[in-house]
Amino acid sequence: MVSQLSIYEYLTRMNRFVCLTCFVSVLFNCSSSKLFKNSSFTSEESKLIMSANSFTPMRVYKITNKSDSLLLRQKSTHVVPNPKDNVLHTFTKRLYATVTDSLSLGVGIAAPQVGILKNIIWVQRLDKENFPFEIYLNPKIIKYSEEKQEVREGCLSIPDRNENLDSRSKEILIEYDTLGGAHFTETVEGFTAVIFQHEIDHLNGILYLDHLKKELSE
Repeated sequence: MVSQLSIYEYLTRMNRFVCLTCFVSVLFNCSSSKLFKNSSFTSEESKLIMSANSFTPMRVYKITNKSDSLLLRQKSTHVVPNPKDNVLHTFTKRLYATVTDSLSLGVGIAAPQVGILKNIIWVQRLDKENFPFEIYLNPKIIKYSEEKQEVREGCLSIPDRNENLDSRSKEILIEYDTLGGAHFTETVEGFTAVIFQHEIDHLNGILYLDHLKKELSE
C-alpha cells in the first residue's frame, strides 16, 4: 500500500519528467527549425536529407513510378552556397553516395533524381586524369557549339533503356558555383559535355527521351 505522501511525491516527479520531456522536444524542434531556416532547402527536403547519415545513398526516382515521374518533370531552384549549411553538405555527400552506389554506378546525377528540386549535380570528369567526380551548384550552359556528336545515353531514372542521340553539342561553355561560393566559367568538350547537358536537363525537368522524340519528329 502506498501512502498519500508517496503518491504526491510520485506525481510531482512524473510532472517534472513530463515538463522536462516537453522542454527537450521544444528545444529540438527549435534547433531543427533554425537549422532548416538557414538552409536553401524546404523543411520537407531537409527532413528527407537528414533522415540518414551522409554515407547513405538516397532512393533514385524512376519514370516508371507516376509520382516520381511528376517530380522529375519539375524545374529546380537556385541553391545558395553556404559553408555553414549542414543540410547542403550532407545532401551533396548523400547524392555522391547515390551515384557511386553499386546499384547505380552512373557517370552523373542531378538532385531531382532523388526527389530534391535544387540546382545541384555531380559529374564524373572523364576528361580529367583519374576521372574524378565533381560537384556543381547552379550549373548553367551559356553557349552550345553548332557541331554535334552522336552518343548513346542512358539514365538512372529510366531503367533498362539506352538510346543513340545526335543532338548533343560537342562543346559547351558552362558557368557554376562551388560549395565555397566561388563562381566559374569553363569550356567542356566530348562525352563529358554530354554528361553536363544530360544532368543540367534534369534541373529543367527534361529527360534525354525528349531529345529522342524531337529527333524522330524532325
